[in-house]
Amino acid sequence: MAAKAVSFLVLALLLLAVAFPMEVAAGGKGKGNGYGNGGGGNGNGNGNGGASGGGNLKPWECSSKCASRCSQTQYHKACITFCNKCCAKCLCVPPGFYGNKGACPCYNNWKTKEGGPKCP
Repeated sequence: MAAKAVSFLVLALLLLAVAFPMEVAAGGKGKGNGYGNGGGGNGNGNGNGGASGGGNLKPWECSSKCASRCSQTQYHKACITFCNKCCAKCLCVPPGFYGNKGACPCYNNWKTKEGGPKCP
């Protein structure tokens, strides 16, 4: 019976490690990235913060920031989809409509399987 309990606990810990890899990899809270608040542009960038993704946005702020960032692209639906996904992970959206990804390293460094940029 004790062996079953130990096996269950190990399995539960493994599932948690797979479900929340960024928390472990980033070392928890309190590690800002030192980029400030995004600088010029239209003000929708965020940098330093205590979240595991590096940004300081609240999850409910992502949709408005992404709507602003994707407002001038012809691929609006895809841009919004991926921007929201990236913002949910990184809690950061770079300033402006294009580029400026250096303000959000997590957003900038997330790549597709092919090695291309994941976030718009």
